[in-house]
Amino acid sequence: MVEIVRMEKITKIYPGTVALDKVDFFLNEGEILSLLGENGAGKSTLMKILYGLTDPTSGDVYYHGEKINFRRPVDAIEKGICMVHQHFMLVPAFTVTENIIAGSEPGKNGFVDMRRARKEVRDLISQFKFNIDPDTKVENLSVGEQQRVEILKVLYRKADVIILDEPTAVLTPQEVDDLFVILRRLRAEGKSITIITHKLKETIALADRVMILRDGKLIRDDVDPSKVSTNQLSEMMVGREVDLQERRPAKNIGDVSLHVEGLTVEEDGKKKVNNVSLDVKAGEILGIAGVEGNGQTQLIEALTGLRRVDSMELLLNGEKITGASDGFLRAGIAHVPEDRLSMGLVKEMSIKENMILGYHREDDCCDRRGVLKRKEINDKGNRLKDQFLVKAPNVDAKIDELSGGNQQKVVIARAFSHNPKAIIIAHPTRGVDIGAMEYIHQQMIELRDKGAAILLISADLDEVKTLSDRLLIMFEGEIVSETMPGELTDIEMGLLMTGGHSMIEGE
Repeated sequence: MVEIVRMEKITKIYPGTVALDKVDFFLNEGEILSLLGENGAGKSTLMKILYGLTDPTSGDVYYHGEKINFRRPVDAIEKGICMVHQHFMLVPAFTVTENIIAGSEPGKNGFVDMRRARKEVRDLISQFKFNIDPDTKVENLSVGEQQRVEILKVLYRKADVIILDEPTAVLTPQEVDDLFVILRRLRAEGKSITIITHKLKETIALADRVMILRDGKLIRDDVDPSKVSTNQLSEMMVGREVDLQERRPAKNIGDVSLHVEGLTVEEDGKKKVNNVSLDVKAGEILGIAGVEGNGQTQLIEALTGLRRVDSMELLLNGEKITGASDGFLRAGIAHVPEDRLSMGLVKEMSIKENMILGYHREDDCCDRRGVLKRKEINDKGNRLKDQFLVKAPNVDAKIDELSGGNQQKVVIARAFSHNPKAIIIAHPTRGVDIGAMEYIHQQMIELRDKGAAILLISADLDEVKTLSDRLLIMFEGEIVSETMPGELTDIEMGLLMTGGHSMIEGE
């Protein structure tokens, strides 16, 4: 095979941290490489160096045998190296064509040749069989279609090397299959693809070769995915065997703890949540699966006091709950939010300060005059840091100095440590590594077995199926299915998540 990229002895040192320690990397032409590793292993840092987003402390990068030193992403793009980020960089109000050509518009003297642009985009769509309308506004596309637009942006810029960061995080099973068809087609066209991912089953299904990093060091770069199991891959990543697939059903499900009746939320004249009713029992995990954007955010915010509703009756152990989020917390409804950084943490604050957010007026943190008890807060922070295995030098470290998995552990520690009667958990393991994922799942099951009622909202089907004792599927603001885990196949679940409930009911 022809080697297209080589990185030699790449070291990246941040204050107090060696992110990469003399790592070698290579990528062949017409190859799909899966880059695996826990949070903080150095995967993203390595790819950011290749893409020109950050400089190495030492080491050399070669492209087509030529030594290069990209100072910014535009230098990499000009050479044919592009990156598709986990959070799409699209303008919702622009059309598909406008998003694709942005920054690389055809034309001269300041005028954009839209006729030429539209033709070039149509030709690309036709060549790769993307089945997408170039004149549709991005805001009207599904998540899977938006991802195709991101890939078209890369192809429009004549990329030969494509880096994908967690490309399947928010896709349905059908959209994942469609993406894999596209990636295999790109490989057949001679493109070289690197995928940063945590999903081991997908790695085995798609990759030609697997490279594994652990704690900034190269463990293996020659793994043949056809000759290993997911357990063997996880062992290489973590240093021990991890099994996330084992179901541990609840043994002591009690009476209804959280009762929701007639929840309706309107936004911009549309019903984002339409007359939803559900019960969560003590000692039970009720899972809600669905493609993002189908009312889950509004549901979560309504059940945690963060949003005004048009109608809802909410009872916790028979007591009516109303008011704002602080009242919900005091009543015993805890919350692990969808986005840990924008909703769950203050990144400029320390670990111990984030550990008490929302609970900082309680007696163990604050005296009658409203003065914070510094020693007690420090002791509490240290106790929770140890109990929830947060990797950090001390509890005075700032949240933005932690990896994603450890940030999530801080959110989990805060919510779980106050003995909640019910807890609303959204995407608990998004963007965290397999070791942290195993730990968070274990903590959820322990909390459930102590009698908490847990409502789990996740776009990760494996997670919902493994953890839930009962399973709901949400589409366009409504509950379209209630089953027990295992009663539906992934394909059936995917159909329900995308509006195909009439097809399944008609079988």
